[in-house]
Amino acid sequence: MAGYISLNSYEIVFWRTLIGGVFLLLIFLVISKGRFSCFRHPKHLLFVVCSGTAMGIGWICLYEAYAQIGVSLASLLYYCGPVFVMALSPLLFREKNTAIGIFGFVLVLCGMILVNGVALGSGFSLFGILCGIGSAAAYAVMVIFNKKATDITGLENSTVQLLSSFLTVAVFTLFRGFPDLSGALQNWYLLLLLGIVNTGAGCFLYFSAIQKLPAATVSVCGYLEPLSALFFAAVFLREHLSALQYLGAACIIGGAVLAELFTLKKNRRSSG
Repeated sequence: MAGYISLNSYEIVFWRTLIGGVFLLLIFLVISKGRFSCFRHPKHLLFVVCSGTAMGIGWICLYEAYAQIGVSLASLLYYCGPVFVMALSPLLFREKNTAIGIFGFVLVLCGMILVNGVALGSGFSLFGILCGIGSAAAYAVMVIFNKKATDITGLENSTVQLLSSFLTVAVFTLFRGFPDLSGALQNWYLLLLLGIVNTGAGCFLYFSAIQKLPAATVSVCGYLEPLSALFFAAVFLREHLSALQYLGAACIIGGAVLAELFTLKKNRRSSG
């Protein structure tokens, strides 16, 4: 959808987080009657704010990568983030890893080398690739901090997270200049759809699930997005990867899913 919006990358993220944040805030105020419980848990509130800040930074990097190197390649780089989460899970969440998990991590790294090496050889922007990798690192920080915020969950978590993301993006946007209001009005229906459905409703469902699922499960489910991004970018945006890049994409997605599925299996055995 972002490929059809004629605004700068950071402006798209600005309107996306503003619309999504206001949408979730209104729903939360109606349901909770204006009662916030997050202020009773300052440590966990800080975790959610840090998670939202990381999400804002990640989206700025991701949308710039969209503009520089295309939706397909940027999405693949962004979803190396769950692999970073998987690699850090044994240290941060005491979630056990396996030899196959390590193999999957190495496979993902090989996929990144294939995808990025071919991209650089084809004249793709190095800055765009670095933005994609930066978005992956921000994704990992976002998930890690959100999983630590165990006392702030559900709609309240998503609302605080998205508002924190908006404030982060707003500061960045104002440093770059005031948002283009005329451009936003020309794309109002796409921005509303992106803000309400993809951002507001999507964040609520996603961050509600994060609190209840192991980090590895969150990562596996997350890989449905880059698969769909590859498909829709090819169909609607006429973006196509080379044969080696498709091989790299298979390594990234397949290696991550393989590693995380075996990690889940071992964790279930140990808990049983």
